[in-house]
Amino acid sequence: MADASGSFREHSIAEFFKKNRQMLGFSGKVRSLTTLVHEFVTNSLDACEEAGILPDILVQIEQHPDGHVVLTIEDNGPGLPKKLVAKALGQMLAGTKFHRFMQQRGQQGIGASGAVMYSQITTGKPVYFKTGLGDGKAYEGELSIDFKANKPIVANDRDVEENYRGLKVVAIFGDVKYDRSEYSPFEYVKRTALANPHAQIRFIEPTGERVLFPRASELVPGRPAEIQPHPLGITVHDLLEYAGATQEKKLSVFLVNAFSRFSQGKAAEVKSEYAKIVKERDSEALETDAEDAAERVMGLAPRALKWEEAERLVESFKRLKWVAPETDALRPIGPEQVEKALKNIFNPEFTSVTERRPKVFRGGIPFMVEAAIAYGGNSGCRKADGGTSGVIMRFANRVPLLFDAGGCAITSAVKGMDWKRYDIRDFDNEPVSVFVNLVSVHVPYTGAGKQAISDEEEVVEEVRLAVMDAARRMQLFLHGRLRERNREVKKKAILRYIPQFAQDLVSLSGKGNAKKLQERLTSIVESKYSQLTLGEAEEEADASANCAPEKPGGKAGKAENGNGEDEEE
Repeated sequence: MADASGSFREHSIAEFFKKNRQMLGFSGKVRSLTTLVHEFVTNSLDACEEAGILPDILVQIEQHPDGHVVLTIEDNGPGLPKKLVAKALGQMLAGTKFHRFMQQRGQQGIGASGAVMYSQITTGKPVYFKTGLGDGKAYEGELSIDFKANKPIVANDRDVEENYRGLKVVAIFGDVKYDRSEYSPFEYVKRTALANPHAQIRFIEPTGERVLFPRASELVPGRPAEIQPHPLGITVHDLLEYAGATQEKKLSVFLVNAFSRFSQGKAAEVKSEYAKIVKERDSEALETDAEDAAERVMGLAPRALKWEEAERLVESFKRLKWVAPETDALRPIGPEQVEKALKNIFNPEFTSVTERRPKVFRGGIPFMVEAAIAYGGNSGCRKADGGTSGVIMRFANRVPLLFDAGGCAITSAVKGMDWKRYDIRDFDNEPVSVFVNLVSVHVPYTGAGKQAISDEEEVVEEVRLAVMDAARRMQLFLHGRLRERNREVKKKAILRYIPQFAQDLVSLSGKGNAKKLQERLTSIVESKYSQLTLGEAEEEADASANCAPEKPGGKAGKAENGNGEDEEE
């Protein structure tokens, strides 16, 4: 048998993703181009928001005769400092996101460098960049990656005397294709505008056609706060990793300072629980021995913590009751902003928006769900036969998820609903758009491509409840529209017989004016069917009561009327 040790070698993360580019979303020509647009646009939005700037983003796609596609992305953000440009755009797993426990669009620090990599491996060409801080100077050059070392290579760079602010990237790609399908860059940009109503995006297609997605809001989202991990959300490996990186000298102090909701009192409870676990696992151990073991562990230097000890600590965490993690770090789009965006993009007949309260999954990761339904207008997806089908628009921290829908928790939650209960007889043939945005400090993606959310039980349930809440309000609208249609049918049927009826009455009575009688009868019918009948009014009131969200305590709420008196809502 041949000895393989001579061919053994190490590989950098850049080399790994070069050979496994499909893990970053580069699989299929259309998907690859959409993924490239996504990576750069996401960075632009994050940069603008962190600087408190209303984003103005240009996305331009040009088709070259040789089949290559030129992608230009330019924003009005704060730009990148000269010393950080190369690492930010040309080094895998380098950035400001991976190590921070906070809500953000990207999480891994791969996106932009993955796009530079794709340009290099499909065309052999570097990526042009231009950046400026608005201080009278700009910096431009060309960037590529040394795959073996996972290091950026900058060439032809120079300082420019220009008062430029923002970042511009121009890259040439092969093995990509542009079209206007539901997975295209156009659809991605459209949905990005929907989930980011504060952004204005200019999109130029290869044909030269220009599409403007104007901002629907002048409100820049507040910056999400960075929070500490919750004790119930960490694994044994996490604990050892955090302990190895801390500068604290004592484990009990480290626990209090490194995790949320961890007080000195909780540290004492953990020590007590740790002693119980030691006694349970060694029945011959004396009570004092178990207590001494717990005391010794809590006094350890964090870096000296062993796996078995960390395992017992994590089990201790799970046995105790904890205050839920902070949720004020979550930054949803907001019901008002979502409604503005839906109306701006779809011009629907009806919209219903709901926002669930923050919850946690895996015991300690905060998240919340926003859901909305748009019906009619330009809602839904246009089919080749001219019809319309219902569409599920998935988002994670405002980022559209276009691919891998079948393996996504949002899809399974929405598809699993009985839509007939909400007067949607056939979801695949209705002009309806279902909008779901998952907001979290850690989005549980199913893969590095970040296009689908894993089936976390708590997440699936919250998505289902949020969409059901929005659907109940839509049902009221559809009921009202059906009643209106039925009233119109009845009214037309009666009006059809009035001329003959008026003539017959005059003929039988031998007196009166048929024309005046016809006008009078028509007026009565018009008046009758311009209002809800008593039965219909009661039905609508009952439906409203059934669909209204419960107030705290489950009792109907009261509102004060203009006279200062209480009246039922």
